[in-house]
Amino acid sequence: MTWVQRKVVCVKLSVLDLVPVRSRQSSSEALAASLDLARVADDLGYERYWVAEHHNMPSVASTNPAVIIGIIASHTKQIRVGSGGVMLPNHAPLVVAEQFALLEAAAPGRIDLGLGRAPGSDPVVTAVLNRSGATSDVNSFPNYVSDIAALLSSDGATVRLTNGSEYELRATPAATSSPDIWLLGSSEYSATLAASLGLPYVFAHHFAGAGAERALEIYRSQFRASPLLDAPRTFVTANVVVAPTASEALALALPNLQHMARLRTNERLERLATVEEAQATTMTPLQDEFIAASLDSWIIDEPVAAARRVRELARRFDVDEVMVSPSASAFDAEPADRTPGRTTTLRLLSEQFEVDARS
Repeated sequence: MTWVQRKVVCVKLSVLDLVPVRSRQSSSEALAASLDLARVADDLGYERYWVAEHHNMPSVASTNPAVIIGIIASHTKQIRVGSGGVMLPNHAPLVVAEQFALLEAAAPGRIDLGLGRAPGSDPVVTAVLNRSGATSDVNSFPNYVSDIAALLSSDGATVRLTNGSEYELRATPAATSSPDIWLLGSSEYSATLAASLGLPYVFAHHFAGAGAERALEIYRSQFRASPLLDAPRTFVTANVVVAPTASEALALALPNLQHMARLRTNERLERLATVEEAQATTMTPLQDEFIAASLDSWIIDEPVAAARRVRELARRFDVDEVMVSPSASAFDAEPADRTPGRTTTLRLLSEQFEVDARS
């Protein structure tokens, strides 16, 4: 297990993956690269490995968390695998519960179900998903979260029919365990809801850093114990790139920084650039401003400084776990079915944590 001792508090490391697709890389190769990264995280003792849900994005192959979780769980041994998260407005709650009940049956004690309220795409894709059979909506989100929790329990849920009779409903016939349910968000609304439902909560600090302190304060102060959780439980996320030197880390991070700048300025997105392509690109002044501002919140550094900044982030938010989104791209000559920059980030960060723990 990768730990860092700070008095009596240890910091655990986890991973968030969007299955990025870079130039001249197919979806198959991108998935192979992420699968290799998950094996590395497992071998290094990372706590959990979560995959996101995004639709119709040229640079993201993580469209269906349940499918990817099943693949990763079957190729790893001990790391928890989960969704960061399933965007509930796109899915019928029973379908989500059935998917994750099966994942839990296949990998008992290793599955996390992170639920989000955002659609994960633009209005056109959202309309297509709804036409395809998704029945959830953002206004029904609290009830659907509760429904999923009930369906996943060993007792299941009871539906009262119009004739007054009761109908029993379970996500799987004979569950012996259930996934851990986490509520994800980037607003005070999500913090309030997680507190009222007594669920673990994660604020998306890696892309919406503003407001994290207030959201976590609300969550902790308003938390009400539930059958699923007796005390507040949370961690924070961060964009992280680690390399032997800070300048190397910045070169590896530049493609993702440019990509996020394009996203924030409503520019057409393509597959993620390689390091060489990013270095040859000229951004607009507004995009350059966004990149400069991002350097303050992203952790892009050599191992000693990066590990220190991760621990500082944990202290700032009073958490014992940090989920890193390894945001390194690749060089032109690197194999398409591997992700050396992201692998290096996980290895160097883990190794430095081990060094710090011994010192």
